[in-house]
Amino acid sequence: MYEYGYHSPDLGSAGVWMIISFIVAICGAIVLHFTFLNKSNDGKFTGFLGWLYDFLTFKNLTLEAILKITYLFMAIFITLYSFELIGVNFLAFLLTLILGNLIARVAFETGLLLLLIYRQTVKIAGKK
Repeated sequence: MYEYGYHSPDLGSAGVWMIISFIVAICGAIVLHFTFLNKSNDGKFTGFLGWLYDFLTFKNLTLEAILKITYLFMAIFITLYSFELIGVNFLAFLLTLILGNLIARVAFETGLLLLLIYRQTVKIAGKK
């Protein structure tokens, strides 16, 4: 009586939309780069626009916050997971608890160290 057919999206229109999106993105990036992100606008914006300007010019690195949150997550996860190993093998529990957290700490400190090296390099380059 009632036929409801499933209509799949046309791949041709998806391809056209992708090309249009690509062209609009290129135009938008060029316009933003030469207007909003111009070096002459440095320090002119406050509030949200100031934050957006700093974000788009990579003055504030979000990777540092992401690394810190990820480290906290991994440390809690490794610690809680190690307690599962108490019943299986006490030595595995201790190794996971101590070495797991130590390895995670060293790995994340290495990432933060690279960020600090970058910051200091930028400061040195700015003094010249």
